[in-house]
Amino acid sequence: MTKISPSILLLLIWCGLLAGCSKDFLNRPPEDAIVDANFYKTSEQVLAGTAPLYNIVWFAYNDKSSHGIGDGRGGALMSGSYQVTNIRMQTTDVTPEVYTSWTSFFNVVAQSNMVINNLTKYTSPAVSENVKQAGIAEGRFMRAVAYSYLVQNWGPVPIIVDNNVLLTDTSITRNTVESIWEFIIRDLQFAAQHLPSSPALKGRITSWSAKGMLAKAYLSRAGIKGTLNQEDLNEAKKYALDVIQNSGAKLMANYEDLFLMKNNNNSESLFALQWKYDGDWGTQNSVQAFLAYGSEITGFGDGWGGDLGASLDQLKLYSAADKRRKATFMFPGDHYPYIHQSVDDPNNPGKKLIQELQVPWNWQGTDRYNTRAWVKKYVVGRPEDNEGKVTQQHTEINTYMLRLADVYLVYAEAALGAAASTADATALRYFNELRRRAGVPEKTVITADDIFTERRLELAMEGQIWYDVVRMHYHSPQKALQLLASQDRGTYRIVPNAATNATSWTITSDTPAFYPVTESNFYLPYPAVELSAAPNLRKPPVPYKF
Repeated sequence: MTKISPSILLLLIWCGLLAGCSKDFLNRPPEDAIVDANFYKTSEQVLAGTAPLYNIVWFAYNDKSSHGIGDGRGGALMSGSYQVTNIRMQTTDVTPEVYTSWTSFFNVVAQSNMVINNLTKYTSPAVSENVKQAGIAEGRFMRAVAYSYLVQNWGPVPIIVDNNVLLTDTSITRNTVESIWEFIIRDLQFAAQHLPSSPALKGRITSWSAKGMLAKAYLSRAGIKGTLNQEDLNEAKKYALDVIQNSGAKLMANYEDLFLMKNNNNSESLFALQWKYDGDWGTQNSVQAFLAYGSEITGFGDGWGGDLGASLDQLKLYSAADKRRKATFMFPGDHYPYIHQSVDDPNNPGKKLIQELQVPWNWQGTDRYNTRAWVKKYVVGRPEDNEGKVTQQHTEINTYMLRLADVYLVYAEAALGAAASTADATALRYFNELRRRAGVPEKTVITADDIFTERRLELAMEGQIWYDVVRMHYHSPQKALQLLASQDRGTYRIVPNAATNATSWTITSDTPAFYPVTESNFYLPYPAVELSAAPNLRKPPVPYKF
């Protein structure tokens, strides 16, 4: 007799037991209240019941796996010691990010299922039907997003809609990629229909969030059979344009401002994870601890990202004028007035000064250089830079899951379709709005390579690049494999032209490094613990019965 993995089963049973009571909507009430038939008496209680879907169930993915898989495997990062199996495309079934991301996504699925089922069963008649359906829609939206990550990382995976079924059903197995995408789209269509057009609380998703995700889902599904399906491309264009023209969302004027904590839930944000720096463990954003190059800019003992930096392949994409580079990766001599650093006081040995950040460099004789373009995006600085809302491994900067700029590029890609290039006026308009904001020249014609490069520049260090490669791999597998194999993830030197406030740099390769990629190592392997406990994961996938 075969069963689903015990680790998934435990997640499905226990994922709700994650956070204690709090008046803040980011922390959910205790489990015994959530499942009590008397709990869902008010709109506020419905909102409280869906609150964990915005942080704690995503924590294990956001913590390290998002940048390890989304950016490391996507080719944006290099390192000599951190995330190296992902960066070198040597991810195995025991790579930590494989298991943590897998369990996190199934946590989201399980928590979403619980919300959907409990709201369906227990919501008081006193709660309006719109509020009830909106709560169910939040669950279906989050479940869809989790499955979009699962199917893009692993291909066939089990579709689970009822946590309790796992207690008795011994036949659960993987479902086909085609049926998973259909499941995702159906969940998002429900969410688009039943979510409100404006957020019920700050940071909550809306119907526009669902329509934006629908556009991405249709765009990805368009290629799953090896050629681009025009009907899916048309749906992607339709939903993307609806969001762009009618949602009220607007680009932030300054790209760098997107990644300041004070600008959480800004006009460009369509779906973002919501974190609390002082909440229960798992409700905070921990990524600064792993990305920041040193403790002098975090104010605590974290800041473990000194060996992590942009890949040379990524750096080659930036023109000197592109404002997105400084907002994403630090070059030696860069000045960030809104982040401070602790430095030795030259006049008082053993004392420290706090000053505006000037990114330091190494000295070798008379030469000054860095061997890393350290990560800036999601590095927010010290407590004094953020109204005190920073402690070790805790910040509350939102994690973008979807922003308007992404939808602009989805529209452009869908408009291009299978053509070699396009001069579609609407696609060019939105494509060039991003380039104007970045300070780089506009284009009059765009190709698939132009769009892919623009996505890398716009969305680097947002955990997105790998999934753009997966979408390419659906319809152009050899192109995707060759792209990954040709990325230089080796060492280099960055030499600034000035001792402070540098404005230009010379980047030279030290040791190029290219890593082979084939169909056998393109997708993530199933976690070893899952394969040993769940024989059904080895069986051929079957279509899901809707």
